[in-house]
Amino acid sequence: MQLDVRGPRFAAAVTTLVLVLVLITGSGWLALAQAVVFAIGAASARYAPYGWLYRVAVAPRLGPIREREAAGPVRFAQGVGFAFAAIATLGFLSGVTVVGIVATAFALGAAFLNAAFGFCLGCETYLLAKRLTTRPAN
Repeated sequence: MQLDVRGPRFAAAVTTLVLVLVLITGSGWLALAQAVVFAIGAASARYAPYGWLYRVAVAPRLGPIREREAAGPVRFAQGVGFAFAAIATLGFLSGVTVVGIVATAFALGAAFLNAAFGFCLGCETYLLAKRLTTRPAN
């Protein structure tokens, strides 16, 4: 499956806003909601909530798709985001706020890099791991 590169960037912008709200409010429940969004995106790019919002509300107002990217790296990045959001949720809801703050800050940093600069840290990690684990053909 190929994705319009603007979709994951839009999703990263929404995620950035949500994670800023998590840091401002210290809400473990909001962190949990973002973790669920990440989990859905990791399972399927087609059903990712922010991706759906992009396809329905934003993409029709933009010009034609000029660039696409593979869904695999994006799904991996969503899985990494899920791990950080899940840790943040556990930290906030169990009263270990510093864990929630640090995990949220890491996820926020990655989301902001993608939203602002189009640099997907999780995607790049996926591609690096793929290069390191793939054996060259003889």
